[in-house]
Amino acid sequence: MTLPAQAGLGFKPQHFDAIRETRPDLGFFEIHAENYMGAGGAPHAMLASLRADYALSFHGVGLSIGGAGPLDADHLRRLRVLCDRYEPDSFSEHLAWASHGEAYLNDLLPLPYTPETLDLVCDHIDQLQDALGRRMLLENPATYVTFSESTIPETTFLAEIVKRTGCGLLLDVNNVFVSCSNHGADPRAYLAAFPVAAVGELHLGGHEAEELPEGTVLIDAHGAPVADPVWALYAELIGRIGPQPTLIEWDNDVPDFLTLWADAQQAQAILDRGLTHARAS
Repeated sequence: MTLPAQAGLGFKPQHFDAIRETRPDLGFFEIHAENYMGAGGAPHAMLASLRADYALSFHGVGLSIGGAGPLDADHLRRLRVLCDRYEPDSFSEHLAWASHGEAYLNDLLPLPYTPETLDLVCDHIDQLQDALGRRMLLENPATYVTFSESTIPETTFLAEIVKRTGCGLLLDVNNVFVSCSNHGADPRAYLAAFPVAAVGELHLGGHEAEELPEGTVLIDAHGAPVADPVWALYAELIGRIGPQPTLIEWDNDVPDFLTLWADAQQAQAILDRGLTHARAS
């Protein structure tokens, strides 16, 4: 299964009534899988109602695919139960680590890009895909530091993961802008090198600027509108590769549903122009 090449939104329970009333023309809703690992209750009632009308994307945040330790077998089992229950059109996780031993750090932390970490990540993705019985998408990170021991460019690292594991990629355009801005790199050059043939979903989100003595750092905060430079990068990307499933990601300081829907409509307008361009070509 694949997501429709339309705009989608992250589902927030406080928006459920507005969604039922407006029946928005959206391609899909995305949820954080870890929020639905209980057996029942209101969360599952809402999710089942959404599933009846929309495609679903499940986005994991807790597997620590880039971590040094083994993947949590119980977490994998609960993910499989959830995916079997709802048959989402997509499952994705992050190129990051979030735990050490039994300590969960509640963050998505970067890793050096070396042959050793490449082997580790590929082994974890193989384990995850075998456990779920489905192909997963791996998301590029937003980063604030680089590692002196890194020997592989990020886009090459991701391309090699795809080659070895058969997984797909989730391309977060805001993460590209944040990381490139923080490291003095060109986001357009990054996107030109990205293995776009493996992309199964795009993310758009907001970021914040933090002023430090060393200069300005952009933070992938998911609590603000998509910035104009990110919209511009997204439009250029769609013009080049054609329409892709696109999520508006807004997880903090969440506004009312109509505000989110307006952003989704802006993304959809760009997707529609990309489709018209592709047909004309």
